[in-house]
Amino acid sequence: MGDLLPLVFMGVIGFALLVYVVLDGYDLGIGILLPFASDDEKDTMIASIGPFWDANETWLVLGVGVLLIGFPSAYAMVLTALYIPVTVMLFGLILRGVSFDFRVKANVKHKRLWNGLFAVGSFLAATAQGWMLGRYITGLTPGLMSTGFAFLISLTMPALYVVLGAGWLLIKCEGALFDKAADWGRKAMPVMGLALLAVSVSTPIVSAAIAQRWFTLPNIIGLAPIPVTTIIAFFSVYWVLVRTEILHAGYAWLVMAGTVVTCLMAALGLAYSLYPFVVLNRLTIWESAAATKSLMFVFWGILLVVPAIAAYTVFVYSVFRGKATGLSYGQNE
Repeated sequence: MGDLLPLVFMGVIGFALLVYVVLDGYDLGIGILLPFASDDEKDTMIASIGPFWDANETWLVLGVGVLLIGFPSAYAMVLTALYIPVTVMLFGLILRGVSFDFRVKANVKHKRLWNGLFAVGSFLAATAQGWMLGRYITGLTPGLMSTGFAFLISLTMPALYVVLGAGWLLIKCEGALFDKAADWGRKAMPVMGLALLAVSVSTPIVSAAIAQRWFTLPNIIGLAPIPVTTIIAFFSVYWVLVRTEILHAGYAWLVMAGTVVTCLMAALGLAYSLYPFVVLNRLTIWESAAATKSLMFVFWGILLVVPAIAAYTVFVYSVFRGKATGLSYGQNE
């Protein structure tokens, strides 16, 4: 049990962060897209994420909290190396929250300001998360190559989030905004594809350990389903986006589904690349794990908390299913 518990905790962290990327990813993407919509469309876009965004961010809190409790030495190492991008991300998330609440009661002039700040906060959070992921994949090591790789990932995340955001709008919206969302998705897909390709090529160059795990026999054969599935999912999403008749026939949800599959494959590939390390080439899962008694104590709490958060998320999405409509908070002066 002592050897198994750290793996369970790592699984919870990975699951929580994957769910966060998908769920909060689409509302960050919608925030990035906000400046490209009309005033009425902005209200509908905000309404499409309004009931969900607090629940989405809960998964980030869960993942980081379990990292702190389950792997305190890894938490200290990661946060020490990434305190600047973490601060930028938190600033972006706070700016989003403030803007979200202030925009609904602001007059027309100030509403534009808060809309702009909501978009800025979304972009800051997305790029900071990409930077942190890039630094984490390279084991938090300093150097020009690691910095360049982190910069590349920081450009990937906003593109991925924009595609997720467009996919969510296709599910929740109608009319002109539906058509705009499809166009935004089509324009973002090549950027996301080129960035993902560059990341896939760069990762084994940056990390010899990851290259060894992926490009030796028989690993390269056994792991082939991951990149193959990713490629199929990517081109399926693009194919649906360019076929407007398919989108309008009720299959717009395929855009979101295909992008989620892409995220899942990326998560599986990353998990395989990093195992058994929490921090690549520096701390293994068992080296950084808390004492077994501590893990066992927290384990029972996780058994309660994770299903509760999942149930709350499912409940919110069930209650507020269907198409989004414009906001109505009373007349603005």
